Amino acid sequence: MPLYIFARLEPQPGKELQVRDELARVLAPTRAEPGCLRIHLYESTRAPLVYFIHSAWIDEPAFDAHAALPHTERFAGAVEGLLTHPLQALRTKQLM
Repeated sequence: MPLYIFARLEPQPGKELQVRDELARVLAPTRAEPGCLRIHLYESTRAPLVYFIHSAWIDEPAFDAHAALPHTERFAGAVEGLLTHPLQALRTKQLM
């Protein structure tokens, strides 16, 4: 059963472009992972600016492997001090 991830990233004021650059940097290597079905980046249309990641994985072990890869760990470390809240990825399954 596929695993769907939703992540919300709210940049600190003045850090929006840094966060966007880090997001752009992590997307290509993530898309190349064998367990990644898709990953997309979204941006809020109203203030405050918030970014959202929505991704789909073949299963939970694939996402667990993703979380331990160097490009993912580098991303998490790079944005840690740029966000208003800690990065949290919500694991979900589709109901309907």
